[in-house]
Amino acid sequence: MPDENPAGKPLGDESPERPEDKPADTSTKDTSTKEPDGKAPEPPEPKDDLVTTHHQLRVGRRRLAYTATAGRVVLREEEHKDGTFRGNKARAEISMTTYTLDGADPRTRPVVFAFNGGPGSSSVWLHLGLLGPRRVVMGDVGHLEPPPYGLMDNRESLLTVADLVFIDPMSTGWSRAVEGGKPGDYHGYQRDIEHVGELIRLWTSRNKRWMSPKFVAGESYGTLRGAALAAHLQDRYGMYLNGLILISSVLDLSSIDFEKQRNDRAHALYLPTYAAIAHYHGKHGRRSLRSVLQEAEAYAARDLPWVLSRGARLSPDERAEAVSTMARLSGLSGDYIDRCDLRIEHWRYFTELLRDQRLSVGRLDARFTGPAASAIAENMDADPSHDAIMGPYAAAWNHYVREDLGYASDLHYEQITSRVMPWSFKDFEGRPVDVSDRLERAMRQNPHLRVHVSYGYYDGATPHFAAEDVFAKLRLPDSLRANIEHAYYEAGHMMYVHEPSRVQQSRDLADFVVRSSGLPT
Repeated sequence: MPDENPAGKPLGDESPERPEDKPADTSTKDTSTKEPDGKAPEPPEPKDDLVTTHHQLRVGRRRLAYTATAGRVVLREEEHKDGTFRGNKARAEISMTTYTLDGADPRTRPVVFAFNGGPGSSSVWLHLGLLGPRRVVMGDVGHLEPPPYGLMDNRESLLTVADLVFIDPMSTGWSRAVEGGKPGDYHGYQRDIEHVGELIRLWTSRNKRWMSPKFVAGESYGTLRGAALAAHLQDRYGMYLNGLILISSVLDLSSIDFEKQRNDRAHALYLPTYAAIAHYHGKHGRRSLRSVLQEAEAYAARDLPWVLSRGARLSPDERAEAVSTMARLSGLSGDYIDRCDLRIEHWRYFTELLRDQRLSVGRLDARFTGPAASAIAENMDADPSHDAIMGPYAAAWNHYVREDLGYASDLHYEQITSRVMPWSFKDFEGRPVDVSDRLERAMRQNPHLRVHVSYGYYDGATPHFAAEDVFAKLRLPDSLRANIEHAYYEAGHMMYVHEPSRVQQSRDLADFVVRSSGLPT
């Protein structure tokens, strides 16, 4: 449909017209767009916009026939005003993509609800990087594919053991508020959980899947969302999950928060990640990664917190020893460690480690490097790992959703956006943003809930040792703590970018889903 100008004529179709050529208007009809009561007309009622297609995935000798559904679902909210019920009003149109195995028994077929984080990220990364039936071909460090990249069947897809529902939270992907609505109302911790939870309830009810084993999978901020969502689904709907998948976990933001430079906890918990990154870039000679991590983790757990807590009370010898140890583990110079007062800020670390080579190190995945815009900059101008993944995923998704899934929209698919900012954490005013208590509550309420946590050693955004610290402090009995399992990969934040890690992680997740569903292995 062509755009229209204010007069209602299609643009480009106007013909010159002189005022004297116009006939006099002698009609008395009301051309106002207002309703009889003087109010502007209500916008049209939005409807679900979904497209269904059928596909096959070959896995070994098997051919899996599955149905894909892509598009946008209208979310409604009950409206009450002055004690009066005003109806179930449309508030948002949320984009999602689902895959269900044809002919499967819903009582035994698990379903996994998946999303990424940000806040402000669509689900395209888990969708085309790890879990979905098709995956992007982008290469890896040192062997990146050139544009326009590629797309191929994912024989390790989690679809082999579970149905998949990929969710794009408000303002990501094609998710938008309804016409006249306020997307900012959803840009915050609580409302984010509520609308994602409502979409899960709606899909489960419409597809008659209440008796299916159910899982939630989140990455990065999606792990914070996922942990809180597990408790919300139980408390609000009585929907108990079988499992929670946390990829690159951060449940307590104070464990990684450097905004307050005296947050010594975060400075200590980051050190093992710095040591792993230094090892990858050749700063530890022939030592194994495991031996480097063992030393760094032991130092970060015991000695470094004490050192940082002492401040000026450290003796010269104690300070010199700390500077030497931190320099050796992190790969930075002793002079730099001393000048930063033993407190390495992570953005500066990625700029400093290979400064002598005029390279920046990736934050999302420190295996990646890129030329520094300035050899004297305090912080790198861009994350080379983020630069490496953006193009391949954008090309793959925009082709795949139109060509294979048959869904198209002229809206821009917000792969990752800043439009959700500022993000509201008003629920945590005056205290750290920490949802570990929500996970504790969910596990105590549902003792069958199992949790799988995936870590990347070269992840500079959500360091593994910080996440471990949070899990170690959960207030749980040993019987429930045994429901938490941990998996580690020599990769970054999106560990599936690294092919050996992707293959192993796919196996680990499939095994977790099968075991947690109580299905035969």
